[in-house]
Amino acid sequence: MVTLTDRPAAPAAATRADVDRLRAVAGAVPDPEIPVLTLDDLGIVRGLDVAADGTVEVTLTPTYTGCPATAVIAADVEAALRAAGAEPVVVRTVLAPAWTTDWMSDAGRAKLLAFGIAPPGACHAPAGAGTAPVALALTARCPRCGSTRTREISRFGSTPCKALWACRDCAEPFDAFKAI
Repeated sequence: MVTLTDRPAAPAAATRADVDRLRAVAGAVPDPEIPVLTLDDLGIVRGLDVAADGTVEVTLTPTYTGCPATAVIAADVEAALRAAGAEPVVVRTVLAPAWTTDWMSDAGRAKLLAFGIAPPGACHAPAGAGTAPVALALTARCPRCGSTRTREISRFGSTPCKALWACRDCAEPFDAFKAI
């Protein structure tokens, strides 16, 4: 016989503050390939909801379909949310709409520059700009001296999302985050 006291308590409905707190926890997870950046800096946390049964559902969009860090990021988000008291946690990966470097925060771009990685420029026209042309960058600005007299050495850098460049003025090599 099951009495009223033997039944598990129904989960309390999540408040906006609960969702916002958990969203901040997920967004604060560092990127495993470029740990100076958080997932919020990259703009890859697409959503977080708490279902009626208390399940925390996080939606992530990887920087590109074949990103080798996708599984690590999902596991890190799940672990961070569990450490913050969320249980159970479901992490979903969605590929559409495709991630773009336009989703990166200004703070993330500044962190890249301070870390010695040239941040990407804008890829798409701002919302509401219609069919305005998008400026095409044919060079990367050196994160050390600021020169635009640079050259691409290799389209592939230390991670798939970066290219290897060199500065013609200060002669230093540097990574440049690819604009996607």
